[in-house]
Amino acid sequence: MSVNGTASTNGSGSKASANVQWGGRFAGGPSAIMQEINASIGFDKAMWKQDIAGSRAHAEMLVKSGIIDGESGTAIAAGLEQIATEIEEGRFEFSPLLEDIHMNIEARLSDRIGEAGKRLHTARSRNDQVATDFRLWVRDAIDGVDAQIEALIRSLATRALEYADAIMPGFTHLQTAQPVTFGHHLLAYVEMLSRDRGRLADARKRLNECPLGSAALAGTSFPIDRRMTASLLGFDRPTANSLDAVSDRDFALEYLSALAIMAMHLSRFAEEVVIWCSSPFSFVRLSDAFTTGSSIMPQKRNPDAAELARAKTGRVTGALVGLLTVMKGLPLAYAKDMQEDKEPVFEATEAMALTLAACDGMVRDLTANTNRMRELAGSGFSTATDLADWLVRVLKVPFRTAHHVTGRLVAMAEERGVDLAQLSLQDMQSVEAGITADIFSVLTVDASVASRTSEGGTAPSNVRAQAEKWLKATEA
Repeated sequence: MSVNGTASTNGSGSKASANVQWGGRFAGGPSAIMQEINASIGFDKAMWKQDIAGSRAHAEMLVKSGIIDGESGTAIAAGLEQIATEIEEGRFEFSPLLEDIHMNIEARLSDRIGEAGKRLHTARSRNDQVATDFRLWVRDAIDGVDAQIEALIRSLATRALEYADAIMPGFTHLQTAQPVTFGHHLLAYVEMLSRDRGRLADARKRLNECPLGSAALAGTSFPIDRRMTASLLGFDRPTANSLDAVSDRDFALEYLSALAIMAMHLSRFAEEVVIWCSSPFSFVRLSDAFTTGSSIMPQKRNPDAAELARAKTGRVTGALVGLLTVMKGLPLAYAKDMQEDKEPVFEATEAMALTLAACDGMVRDLTANTNRMRELAGSGFSTATDLADWLVRVLKVPFRTAHHVTGRLVAMAEERGVDLAQLSLQDMQSVEAGITADIFSVLTVDASVASRTSEGGTAPSNVRAQAEKWLKATEA
């Protein structure tokens, strides 16, 4: 039996319900398969708050513009408020037969307030309605993600200040390169995350235009006030072209792009946590709160929070590629393909929220093994560059010559199984006669780190200043 009391039969002979929301165009209803593939209420109900907000603004504008009467506007506002309460309290019954969140709410509104509810859809289409709801949802999501990024930046800066003097090996190619401080290393991720915040802020600024009033694709003949609805919903302005407004999802793609870049940054951090926690490194330790055990090996402490944070990148990148693929071949204006735009955005947002929370928790939880870090910081001839710099600075040797001399001294030390600082002065002078005993003052990891005072360098004084700057910038 259909919703209007008449039965219909699909091509396979089975009965299906005609969808009253489509009006008189269709005498019969869709097949069960068509209903299932067509319905989006299973996921787009996540936008119920945005849908109600958009409908409130639209109704208020319709009244002010004289398109519907004030009594209808008052009834619509009250009805929408009641529906919001029903949804919040879990009493609202979402129907797949009504396809999406827009029709579910509109149908319920008409049930509640009668004829006035049927006036709400005047001068709008589901095309501009969903484009508006989706922009509102993404805007809210950006604000939520931004708050999480700021919290993580503050946690990283706090620990960076704590470990401003903690010396660790810096790596290139995952080979010991030069000594740095652990605080400096943590602040590198602060810089990455600050750029991620900037990308999201840019995306938010660009998406903050209101599609409502674009209708199906060509605008409307009703005397609407699009600037009013844009202002009521917190948009900067209405969109300038109705075709573009209902048919593009570049705002969602830009949002996903920013999330994908940030997911990559967090994955790199998570990978380093995994490495640092491994027995050969033993740079940091995570408590039971962020590790798991093994079903067979009782000694294991696995950094699963970091591993899962690393893996979430696949979901976010996949969401971006998926939506790019959906949009790449669509002619203007709206096509049903675009129903596939929301699930990947919702899922990517959820994945990023969890990843940010996990990374923030690990940063606050970890304990650095500073003795082990210092021990490995001096391995692999990590102060060789300091030796070369000394030759340039003191003996005025050209850098390429200094590089060659240092390489010969590294080879000598490697052959003898000692560090550079364990070579005698005579050993060094056999390669470069001008070397003096002062050379040994630059061959310690402490001296190396302390000397890196150039802007952006790893000197503890730099690290403290940068950490304090970020802590001040993220004060509540």
